[in-house]
Amino acid sequence: MPKRTRFTIWRPLAVAAVAALIAAFLTPAAAQASGAPRESQPVYSYANAIRESVWVDTGLDSDGDGKTDRVAADIVRPAEPAAQGRKVPVIMDASPYYSCCGRGNESQLKTYDAHGNVVQMPLFYDNYFVPRGYAFVGVDLAGTNRSDGCVDVGGRSDIQSAKAVVDWLNGRAKAYSSRTGTTAVKASWTNGKTGMIGKSWDGTIANGVAATGVKGLKTIVPISAISSWYDYYFAQGAPLYDSGPDWLAGAVESDDAYAKCGAVQQKLVDGAPRSGDWTGLWTERDYVKDASKVKASVFLVHGMQDLNVRTKHFGQWWDALAKNGVERKIWLSQTGHVDPFDYRRGAWVDTLHRWFDHELLGYDNGIDREPMADIERHPDQWSTSSVWPPSGTQTTTLRPATGTQAGVGTLGLHKGSGTETFTDDPQQSETDWAAQLATPTADKAGFLTAPLTRDLRLSGSSKVTVTATPTTSTAHLTAVLVDLGPDTIRDYADGAEGITTLTDRTCWGESTAGDSACFLKTAARTKAVDYTVFSRGWADLGTYADPGKGVPLTPGKAYTITLDLAATDHVVPKGHRLALIVAGTDKDLIDPPSTTPTLTVDLSRTTARVPLVGGAAAFTRATSARWTAPEKTALHGVRAPRTVQRVPAS
Repeated sequence: MPKRTRFTIWRPLAVAAVAALIAAFLTPAAAQASGAPRESQPVYSYANAIRESVWVDTGLDSDGDGKTDRVAADIVRPAEPAAQGRKVPVIMDASPYYSCCGRGNESQLKTYDAHGNVVQMPLFYDNYFVPRGYAFVGVDLAGTNRSDGCVDVGGRSDIQSAKAVVDWLNGRAKAYSSRTGTTAVKASWTNGKTGMIGKSWDGTIANGVAATGVKGLKTIVPISAISSWYDYYFAQGAPLYDSGPDWLAGAVESDDAYAKCGAVQQKLVDGAPRSGDWTGLWTERDYVKDASKVKASVFLVHGMQDLNVRTKHFGQWWDALAKNGVERKIWLSQTGHVDPFDYRRGAWVDTLHRWFDHELLGYDNGIDREPMADIERHPDQWSTSSVWPPSGTQTTTLRPATGTQAGVGTLGLHKGSGTETFTDDPQQSETDWAAQLATPTADKAGFLTAPLTRDLRLSGSSKVTVTATPTTSTAHLTAVLVDLGPDTIRDYADGAEGITTLTDRTCWGESTAGDSACFLKTAARTKAVDYTVFSRGWADLGTYADPGKGVPLTPGKAYTITLDLAATDHVVPKGHRLALIVAGTDKDLIDPPSTTPTLTVDLSRTTARVPLVGGAAAFTRATSARWTAPEKTALHGVRAPRTVQRVPAS
């Protein structure tokens, strides 16, 4: 049954269903006053909440010590429902960062009391939701903090770390009161309904667990999360980092795991060759292929300028979930790798509260009837779409053509002819190319529309097909889409990726002496620019025949390859130009090839297929003005992209 029908079926039963919940989640006085609840209230004591730790048996022995691995799950739950025999749902964040790197803008770590019970749980989730009748569970992934086993970077051990806890919450797995003891513990205090949340690696685990189809997982909220680990390290064979998952495992694993997990580390090295070829290791870590198993609803959040977990991840995951009828909601910001708590705090907490109330408590609060998508158009200015991509979005084929000067061509609906030639320069980045769009340079080919007479909106994922002839046996390609015109945007290339941390705090939930609910405020960090690069794609030309396996090129031979560009939602305003750049190595975003090729692009066999709201007709209307060559002047944008983190962290 398609997931979209779930709410339709639920509503006629709402009155009967929530009647039983009134007594369970509201005080008697509140229940009498409100009737059917629409919002959980902070009626329980956070200070008196039960804090405990259990070790859940994963059934795996990833460290090869002859004993099945146990993962630590730290729990904060309201005492009052348990004392009265009432069961509560769970919000869970499974993470490798609770002891090594920290969570959130303030890099918070778990802290413990003398009995080993958690005192500080990072982030606001426990402070805010426990008083409202939820339990919060923070899981240490296998090989991290207080858990057994090995870090395998998105593989079976990682995913089973969290899935086993969901199973335990639903009575299908065993847990113990200590890491090595024999005293079993049951989760008799929960109804088993679980929602997973987390940013980056944490959100990636939520994606992976949902892709197992585990029963009891009702919703996930992946924030800036990976959907396929190959795409974190490579883009169609072009390496994005100078290291692989073995480096990442070493960055987060505990000292105990480091001593035991050499064999797992070696498997990560062997299974992720720097050639960029697809292997079985990547198949195991590809959650997109298992989207048909997802039973949980998905509230997806991503920064459209995230150059760490790049936006291809949310685009392909979203499309696969849509194909399989999964109930979905999405927020897209102008930031880089940033949590929505740090760019839209009040609205985020309110929306997340209502989402969990609806998905885990069954409250008919209307969030399922609201617009599917929230998109940040300008810093702190948001728009909505009832569905995403919007109705009327059509893939439209745009074609580059030669212009009045070499290297500065046109972009339109009609097939072009001729060629453009550039030489790969690994010292040049997308910002260097865009800054010289109006000027011929040896390192890129640029193609521009006429100044737009109307706004033009691109919403979704684009593909650029290039036919190119290299002069050497290796070559990397980059294609980027550019909005050419003045604007003020979030400065995503700054170290904080679009935010500024302030000195005063706001509070979200209840505090204790060891766990404050108050966090440093933030504000948008902005920059005035003359252009905005808003979508990117990369590839090794040697993967022209098979995106999973590269081969040497024959110099002088033409090859055709299609580059997948990152998903986005961007409006090119009236008066601006839409531009396509085709070039070689994008400095600090992909690594260069082993040679320095010159490439000749056949424009008659090169296209950009872009998702335009209104399709080709909208493009025709927006580009009705006569094409004129842009003024030759250097343009200003964000600073050149720096070498980004190799850790999908907080």
